[in-house]
Amino acid sequence: MKTFCAVFTLLIMIASSAFAQTKEQDRVENAGQVMKEILNIPDDIPQSVIDKADCVVVLPSVLKFAFGFGGSYGRGVMTCRSGEDYKGPWGAPTMMAVEGGSFGLQLGGQATDFVLLLMSPRSARSILNSKVKLGADISVAAGPVGRNASAETDVTMRAEILSYSRARGLFAGISLSGSTLRPDNSANKKLYGRAVSAYDIVFNNEVKAPESAKLLLSELNKKSPINKSNAQGE
Repeated sequence: MKTFCAVFTLLIMIASSAFAQTKEQDRVENAGQVMKEILNIPDDIPQSVIDKADCVVVLPSVLKFAFGFGGSYGRGVMTCRSGEDYKGPWGAPTMMAVEGGSFGLQLGGQATDFVLLLMSPRSARSILNSKVKLGADISVAAGPVGRNASAETDVTMRAEILSYSRARGLFAGISLSGSTLRPDNSANKKLYGRAVSAYDIVFNNEVKAPESAKLLLSELNKKSPINKSNAQGE
């Protein structure tokens, strides 16, 4: 009887682990689909803007929850151009989480996709090391939209993160000031099958990109294969 219980418990643990990994793989695949759809709409992220991004965070289907004054919570992925100078191809994703902020109220409580472009090496390293508050620890602004929009405006040149949202088919820049963004290392463990930090995934090449990230990385490498930022290594 004891042997049966031990085997049963082991099977449950294996099944739970496999389910958790599949859930994170689905999240990565969803992020790739969101990125593909956004990069192929007529008035998407300007080419001059995404070409200067060091990293991209994709948060599919962020939901508002209702208690107190309200807030939001969502999970997604972050991928950066590889290499210490961010000049290589887009690399293995790390799982991320966004929490809080007033944007959930502005969007009427519906599920919304978010895309954040990290425009400075400092913003990438800060987020990979710990939780940051957007607008306080790192400057954030609504990103410009449209193929002819420029990345050289005062707002976009000052902001370390440019943010976008898509809800009910409407794509627009939106400020996420007041929200917090952090690495989701428990999700990284589920996705990669072992404990690995967000920092090691991006900067130390500790893991290979999973098959679930194929669409996300191929779309970004096709859309913006070369980093044209002048702020490398700052």
